[in-house]
Amino acid sequence: MTDVFVVGTDMIRFGRFPTRTVPDLGAEAALLALADAGLSIKSVQAVYCGSFGEAGSMIGQRVLREIGQIAVPVVNCSNACATGATAFREAWMAIKAGAYDIVLALGVEQMGKGMLVSPGAGPIPTEGLLGSDTLPSLFAHVGMEHSRKYGTTFEQFAKVSVKNHHHSTMNPKAMYQIETPLEDVMGAEMISYPNTKLMCSVNVDGSAAAVLCSEKKARELGLMSRAVRVRASALSSDPYGSRNAAMPDFNAVTRIAADGAYDGAGLGPEAIDLVELHDCFATAEIVHYENLRLCGDGEGGRMIDEGTTSLGGRIPVNVSGGLLSKGHPLGATGIANICEIATHLRGEAGRRQVEGARIGMTHVAGHVVDMGSACAVHILEKV
Repeated sequence: MTDVFVVGTDMIRFGRFPTRTVPDLGAEAALLALADAGLSIKSVQAVYCGSFGEAGSMIGQRVLREIGQIAVPVVNCSNACATGATAFREAWMAIKAGAYDIVLALGVEQMGKGMLVSPGAGPIPTEGLLGSDTLPSLFAHVGMEHSRKYGTTFEQFAKVSVKNHHHSTMNPKAMYQIETPLEDVMGAEMISYPNTKLMCSVNVDGSAAAVLCSEKKARELGLMSRAVRVRASALSSDPYGSRNAAMPDFNAVTRIAADGAYDGAGLGPEAIDLVELHDCFATAEIVHYENLRLCGDGEGGRMIDEGTTSLGGRIPVNVSGGLLSKGHPLGATGIANICEIATHLRGEAGRRQVEGARIGMTHVAGHVVDMGSACAVHILEKV
């Protein structure tokens, strides 16, 4: 089977664009990624498009109406926060299997302000009280359980937001590019303890795209100089477990996907130079340090205290600003993470460049309460 390479990738600056449409947003990112590869839409043999919201069906086809209908297979997918990463994985698998040589993966979302609720949410679930099927509640539980087991503090969780907002000041495509001192984060409006408003991800509009290519075609077209190898791709859903009426097992789906990615890449966590992970809430980032095997259980708080995951640290995490300040357009996030890692591996990240980066990891974990979870992990390598 062929190696698969990202030969072009880009994203729009995340923000709020009430006068634009989802196909319009998606078309912009698609054209940016194609231009980055030096290709046109006519070169693309298939399109995989991810969008999770209420924009309707056939988003991929509607994007192609904007940039050139080319009569190729179009696959649209929805997989909670893992939607974009799932589209990317499907594109990777299609080339890996030898079906195509050049494929476009696209993620796009247009979101409103305020809290997300489960699609088709009905009465209060029988296993919980009011608020138990909201994501702020879930990730408050996640943080408090980590505190109970390991002594992780409110201040340590808050430091995640300080770090990621600082990183965002160096990313011109982040929604917010502002510093948030620790006292501001801890003193912000409390959403669901221990997450204040500045510790919650930002609902924004956005799109991101990647052009994937087989090794043979990339060499034939002279695209290897900036190509980034997809070393591994893993996707998981929830394993069976005995029912927990208090809190679902949030960690298992990421650990399974991470282990699958490490096995597929033939690498261990010590080989990873930088990570873009799913910091939908500050509590989630610290927990995911452990789920991705970047440290041992209970050591996540120490990593943030010691600056290990800051730019300049041993393994920088969310140098883009993360979901906390770059923003979280659900369908686009997974491919935006790919775009960020590829930019560093190419040495093109400017002031936020992770020097000497050769191996990067992306992670997204989608969860809909009372429905299930999906997690995608990718490992990318500098050629």
